[in-house]
Amino acid sequence: MAERRRVGALGRAAPQSTTARIQAFIDRHLVSSPARFAIVIFTALILIFTSLLALPISSASGEPTPIADALFTAVSAICVTGLVTLDMSTHWSAFGHGVVLLAFQVGGVGVLTLASVMGLIVSRRLGLRAKLMAVNDASQSRVTSGAGNDSQAIRIGEIGGLLGTVALSTLVIELALFASIFPRLLTAGFSLWDSVWQGFYLAASAFTNTGFVPLTDGMEQFVSDPWMLLTIAVGVFLGSVGFPVIFALFRLARFRARLGVHAKLTLFTTLVLIVLGTLLILALEWNNGSTIGGQATVDRPLNAFFLSVMTRSGGFSPIDVGAMNGSTLLGMDMLMFVGGGSASTAGGIKVTTLAVLFLAAFAEARGVKDMEAFDRRIPVDVLRVSVSIVLWGATIVATSSIIVLHITKAPLDYVLFDVISAFATCGLSTGLTSNELPDAAKYTLAATMWAGRVGTVTLAAALAASQRRQLFRRAEERPIVG
Repeated sequence: MAERRRVGALGRAAPQSTTARIQAFIDRHLVSSPARFAIVIFTALILIFTSLLALPISSASGEPTPIADALFTAVSAICVTGLVTLDMSTHWSAFGHGVVLLAFQVGGVGVLTLASVMGLIVSRRLGLRAKLMAVNDASQSRVTSGAGNDSQAIRIGEIGGLLGTVALSTLVIELALFASIFPRLLTAGFSLWDSVWQGFYLAASAFTNTGFVPLTDGMEQFVSDPWMLLTIAVGVFLGSVGFPVIFALFRLARFRARLGVHAKLTLFTTLVLIVLGTLLILALEWNNGSTIGGQATVDRPLNAFFLSVMTRSGGFSPIDVGAMNGSTLLGMDMLMFVGGGSASTAGGIKVTTLAVLFLAAFAEARGVKDMEAFDRRIPVDVLRVSVSIVLWGATIVATSSIIVLHITKAPLDYVLFDVISAFATCGLSTGLTSNELPDAAKYTLAATMWAGRVGTVTLAAALAASQRRQLFRRAEERPIVG
């Protein structure tokens, strides 16, 4: 009887239930292309949040938000960028603020990890393909056999722990940041309710590296407040180093486990870039009365440090970035392009990518065949992925800059800064992004944010899954380079 229920009169299988068909669809797409599946989910979320933000209930005025601005805000939130074309403190209603908050909380999880979780929910299991997808998000390096596997920041067997760490660390860190911000808002004169929801909003925005500020006066009111600035900076730093590093630090603290090369490279390179950025901003803006030069001497190092941390992908700014010198903007362009750590809420090409390129250059200068860091050898295929990511990022930035320059006729240093900020999902702006920005430029920058958040990660994931055996090698011939 059971066999008859499963097989029809003509020997064909009985129709599957809706749940079974959905599960089969998810499994089929996970097997064929995890990266493509993640992009579909990511893009679908953008469309959903765009629709919600365009509703009259989302705006404080009760009027529908123009599609260009709703889309731009949705992409900026999902991609945890922080660029805005509308006044975040006055345009959105309570419902609209809730939608934005939910969007950048979801976006902060990460595109491929998000797809893994969605697949887990539907399929009710975390299979090998889903684990590989999460590995690709956690470690942007090619999956190889043999010794190459040691370069993975998170091994397949640890993915369940990583996903748990993502959820737990997000909750704990944001609550800790809220506990630090909430009393400061109260003492600054905010009401109890405003201190609660704006405190949690700022905490979540800091850890996810989004940079949205719901305060009417923005961060300018805290320009001389070490408590608030350092709290926000700590939140941005923790979000930018990446969940694999947080996972590694957790294992170090609890089990005395050794920090891997990925965690060491991420922490070392991030700290070096923060110090260099602080010195750069101090040196170039010390006498600029429109920025830190107009502040008290004791406040200048604090704000320079804060802005340097924000170039990891934070997006908060207590000063007018558009008033900075062109030399400073160019230096911050470089820092934003690098961004934060892999599998983090930060954007950019990632600090480990930069570190691998420098290690390769040092090895070549010394005439050494292998790249080495912290007494470990780094496989050559990691360098190939790093070069691909940098070229992909540079192509996105160049293309978008040309288009926005042509549309707006704005100064090159302003356009380049905001385009890199969009690509690196940073959120710092010279003021180019505003409601007066032509819709064509808004769509271009929205596409840049999407490509910056999805593009490099997906490229790394695609390269990680593209390894194939080739049974022959062609004759070698060396071209002239340099």
